[in-house]
Amino acid sequence: MYLRKINRPKGIYLAIQESYYDSSSKQSRTRTIQSLGYLEDLKSEYEDPISFFTQKALEMTEQKKKEKTVAITIDSHEKMGTDTDEIRNVGYGILKELYKQLALDKFWNWKTRNLSIEFNMDQIFRLLVFSRILNPASKKGTFDQKDFFFEDFDGFTLDDIYHSLDIICENMDALQKWIYDYSDSICARDLSVSYFDCTNYYFDIGRSDKDLLDDDGNPVDKDGNPTEAKYRKRGPEKNHRPDPIVEMGLLMDKNGLPLAFDLFPGNESEKVHMRPIINRVKNEFSDTRIIFVADRGLNTSDNIYFLNGDNKGDNNDRDGYVYGQSVRGADAEFKSWVLKAGYRRDEFTDDNGDTVTFTHKSRIHPKEIHVNVTKPGQKKPVKKKVIIDQKQMVYYSEKYAKKQKADREVMIQRAKDLIKHPKKYDKVTSAGSAAYVSNISFDKSTGEIVEGKVLELNLEKIEEEQKYDGYYSIVTSELNMTDSEIRDVYRGLIRIEDTFKISKTEFDSRPVFVRTNDHIDAHFTTCFTALVLIRLLQTKLENKYAVGRIIDSLKKYNCIPLNKNIYQFTYFDEILDSCGKVFNMELDKKYRSRQQIQRLLRY
Repeated sequence: MYLRKINRPKGIYLAIQESYYDSSSKQSRTRTIQSLGYLEDLKSEYEDPISFFTQKALEMTEQKKKEKTVAITIDSHEKMGTDTDEIRNVGYGILKELYKQLALDKFWNWKTRNLSIEFNMDQIFRLLVFSRILNPASKKGTFDQKDFFFEDFDGFTLDDIYHSLDIICENMDALQKWIYDYSDSICARDLSVSYFDCTNYYFDIGRSDKDLLDDDGNPVDKDGNPTEAKYRKRGPEKNHRPDPIVEMGLLMDKNGLPLAFDLFPGNESEKVHMRPIINRVKNEFSDTRIIFVADRGLNTSDNIYFLNGDNKGDNNDRDGYVYGQSVRGADAEFKSWVLKAGYRRDEFTDDNGDTVTFTHKSRIHPKEIHVNVTKPGQKKPVKKKVIIDQKQMVYYSEKYAKKQKADREVMIQRAKDLIKHPKKYDKVTSAGSAAYVSNISFDKSTGEIVEGKVLELNLEKIEEEQKYDGYYSIVTSELNMTDSEIRDVYRGLIRIEDTFKISKTEFDSRPVFVRTNDHIDAHFTTCFTALVLIRLLQTKLENKYAVGRIIDSLKKYNCIPLNKNIYQFTYFDEILDSCGKVFNMELDKKYRSRQQIQRLLRY
C-alpha cells in the first residue's frame, strides 16, 4: 500500500491505494483502500499529512502481511449457551456505502446539532433503514434484532427509537430534497418524464381513528387548534381488506428512482393529492418542464388544467401529462370512436426479445373540460369550461381482453354473493362488485347496504362492458408524440407499481404498527429511503438483477467467528461479485480479521 497524491481542481487529494491482480481481466489494477481528503484540509489536523499517511500506508501493508496466514486453535469441547447466535450480516455494507454517498450521516449531524438528545440520530436512522431492507420488523422487533448486523448498534434504547421518529417526521420533506440533490451525483436524475401513482397500506386495527372537528367540520387538536386529519381511516383497500388504511402518493423519475412521497388519510380520494407533491417538486427540486405520467385514476379535468392549462397547439411551455383513460367511463362520442375502424398493426421487439403486435389508432381532438377555479376574493371555487387540444390514442390487446373478462367474472361472482348475503358487505367491502348490482344503495352514516330494495345482477351493464374488452386508451398534452412513444412512456408506470410491490413484500411495510400521524410519516420516510438505496444499487448494477435477488444476496453475505479476531464468510455469488467490482470492495475473501471487516464497512 502507498500514499497517492491526486491533482484535482480544488487541490491535491490524498488517498491510500494498493495494486492488485485482477484474475478476470488478467491485468494489474489499482484500488483505493482509504480516501483521506484534501491536503490543505488535513493540515489542520496533522502537522505533516504526507509523512503521517505515508507511514500509515507502510503500517497497513505490514498488518496485511501478518493477516495473510493466521493459526487458529479450536477447542473441540467448547459449548454454546442456549441463546447463542454468532452469525452477523456484512451485506449491509453495500447499502452503507450508498448511504454515505448520499451524505445522510452529514444530514442528521446537521439537523441534530442543536438538539438536546443523548443518542446518535444517524445511527438509529441507519438501523431503521438497513433493517427495513434486510431484516424488516416492527420498531421493537428492529431494536431486539439489532445484533443481526456486524456493526454494534448500541448507545440507545427503544424509547430513543420512538423519540427519533418525531425527529424524522420533522425533517421528512428536507430529507427528500437532500436525497434528490446527492443522488444526482450517483445516478443522474432525469425529470423530463416523472411518474405518479398512489397505493395504500393497512393497519391491523378494528376501526378508524376519529378526528376532533370544529363547527365547520375541520380537524382540530384537543386545544381547538387546526391540525391534520388522522391518517388511519377506512377506504378502498387494494386487496379488499376491511382494515383502516393510509394512502401514499409516490413520484418517481424517468429512470425509476423515487423522487418524493406524501401521505394522506385512507378515506380521501387520490385524485387531489397529486397536485401538492408536484408543487413541492417544482418549487424545491426543479423548475424545468416535466411530463407527468399517471394512471386513469388521476385523469381528472382539474389535474389536466393544473398541469397544462388552456392547451392550444403543441408549443405550450406548461408541464405536460400522459394519462391512462377508461374507455368504458368515457363519453359516448369517444366510445363510438373506439369501436370504429381505422386501427393499424405494428410489430416491435419487447425487452425479452419477443415480437409484439401493437394494434392502435390515434387522433388530435378538442376536449371540453370543466375545472374548478377559485377567483380572487372568493373562498369557494366556481366551474369554468375550457376547450383543450388533446392527443388520444387507443389500442387493442387480446391478452388485456382476457384479463378484463377474468377480472369482471371475479367481481360478478362477488356481486352474486352480495345479492344473497347483503349483510356481509358495506360500501368499502363491496367496492367493485357493487357496480354490477341494480338498486343498491348505502347508508351515508354507516356505509351499510340499505335494506328493503330488491338487489339484482345488472345484466345490461355487463353486456355493455363486454363491448370494450381489450381496449385501452391513453391521452396526452404532447401532440407531436407518436403512438409508440405514448405507449412506451406510459408503460414506465410498471416501475412505480413494482416499487410499491417491493415496499409491501420485500420490505414487509404492512401492516403498519405505529399509531400517530408523526410516527406514520417517520415510518414511511425510512421506507422511502430504503427504496432509494435499493433502486440506486439496482441501477449501479445496470438493472441486471431483480430487487428480490439483490436483497437475498445481501442477506446471505454473513460471517461467523472462528476465534475472537478471525471470521469466516459463508456465502458468495454473482451479485456480490458485481457489487464488489462496482464499489471497489474485495468481497470474495473467505476469511477476514475483525479489523479487515471494519475497514470493509468503512468504520
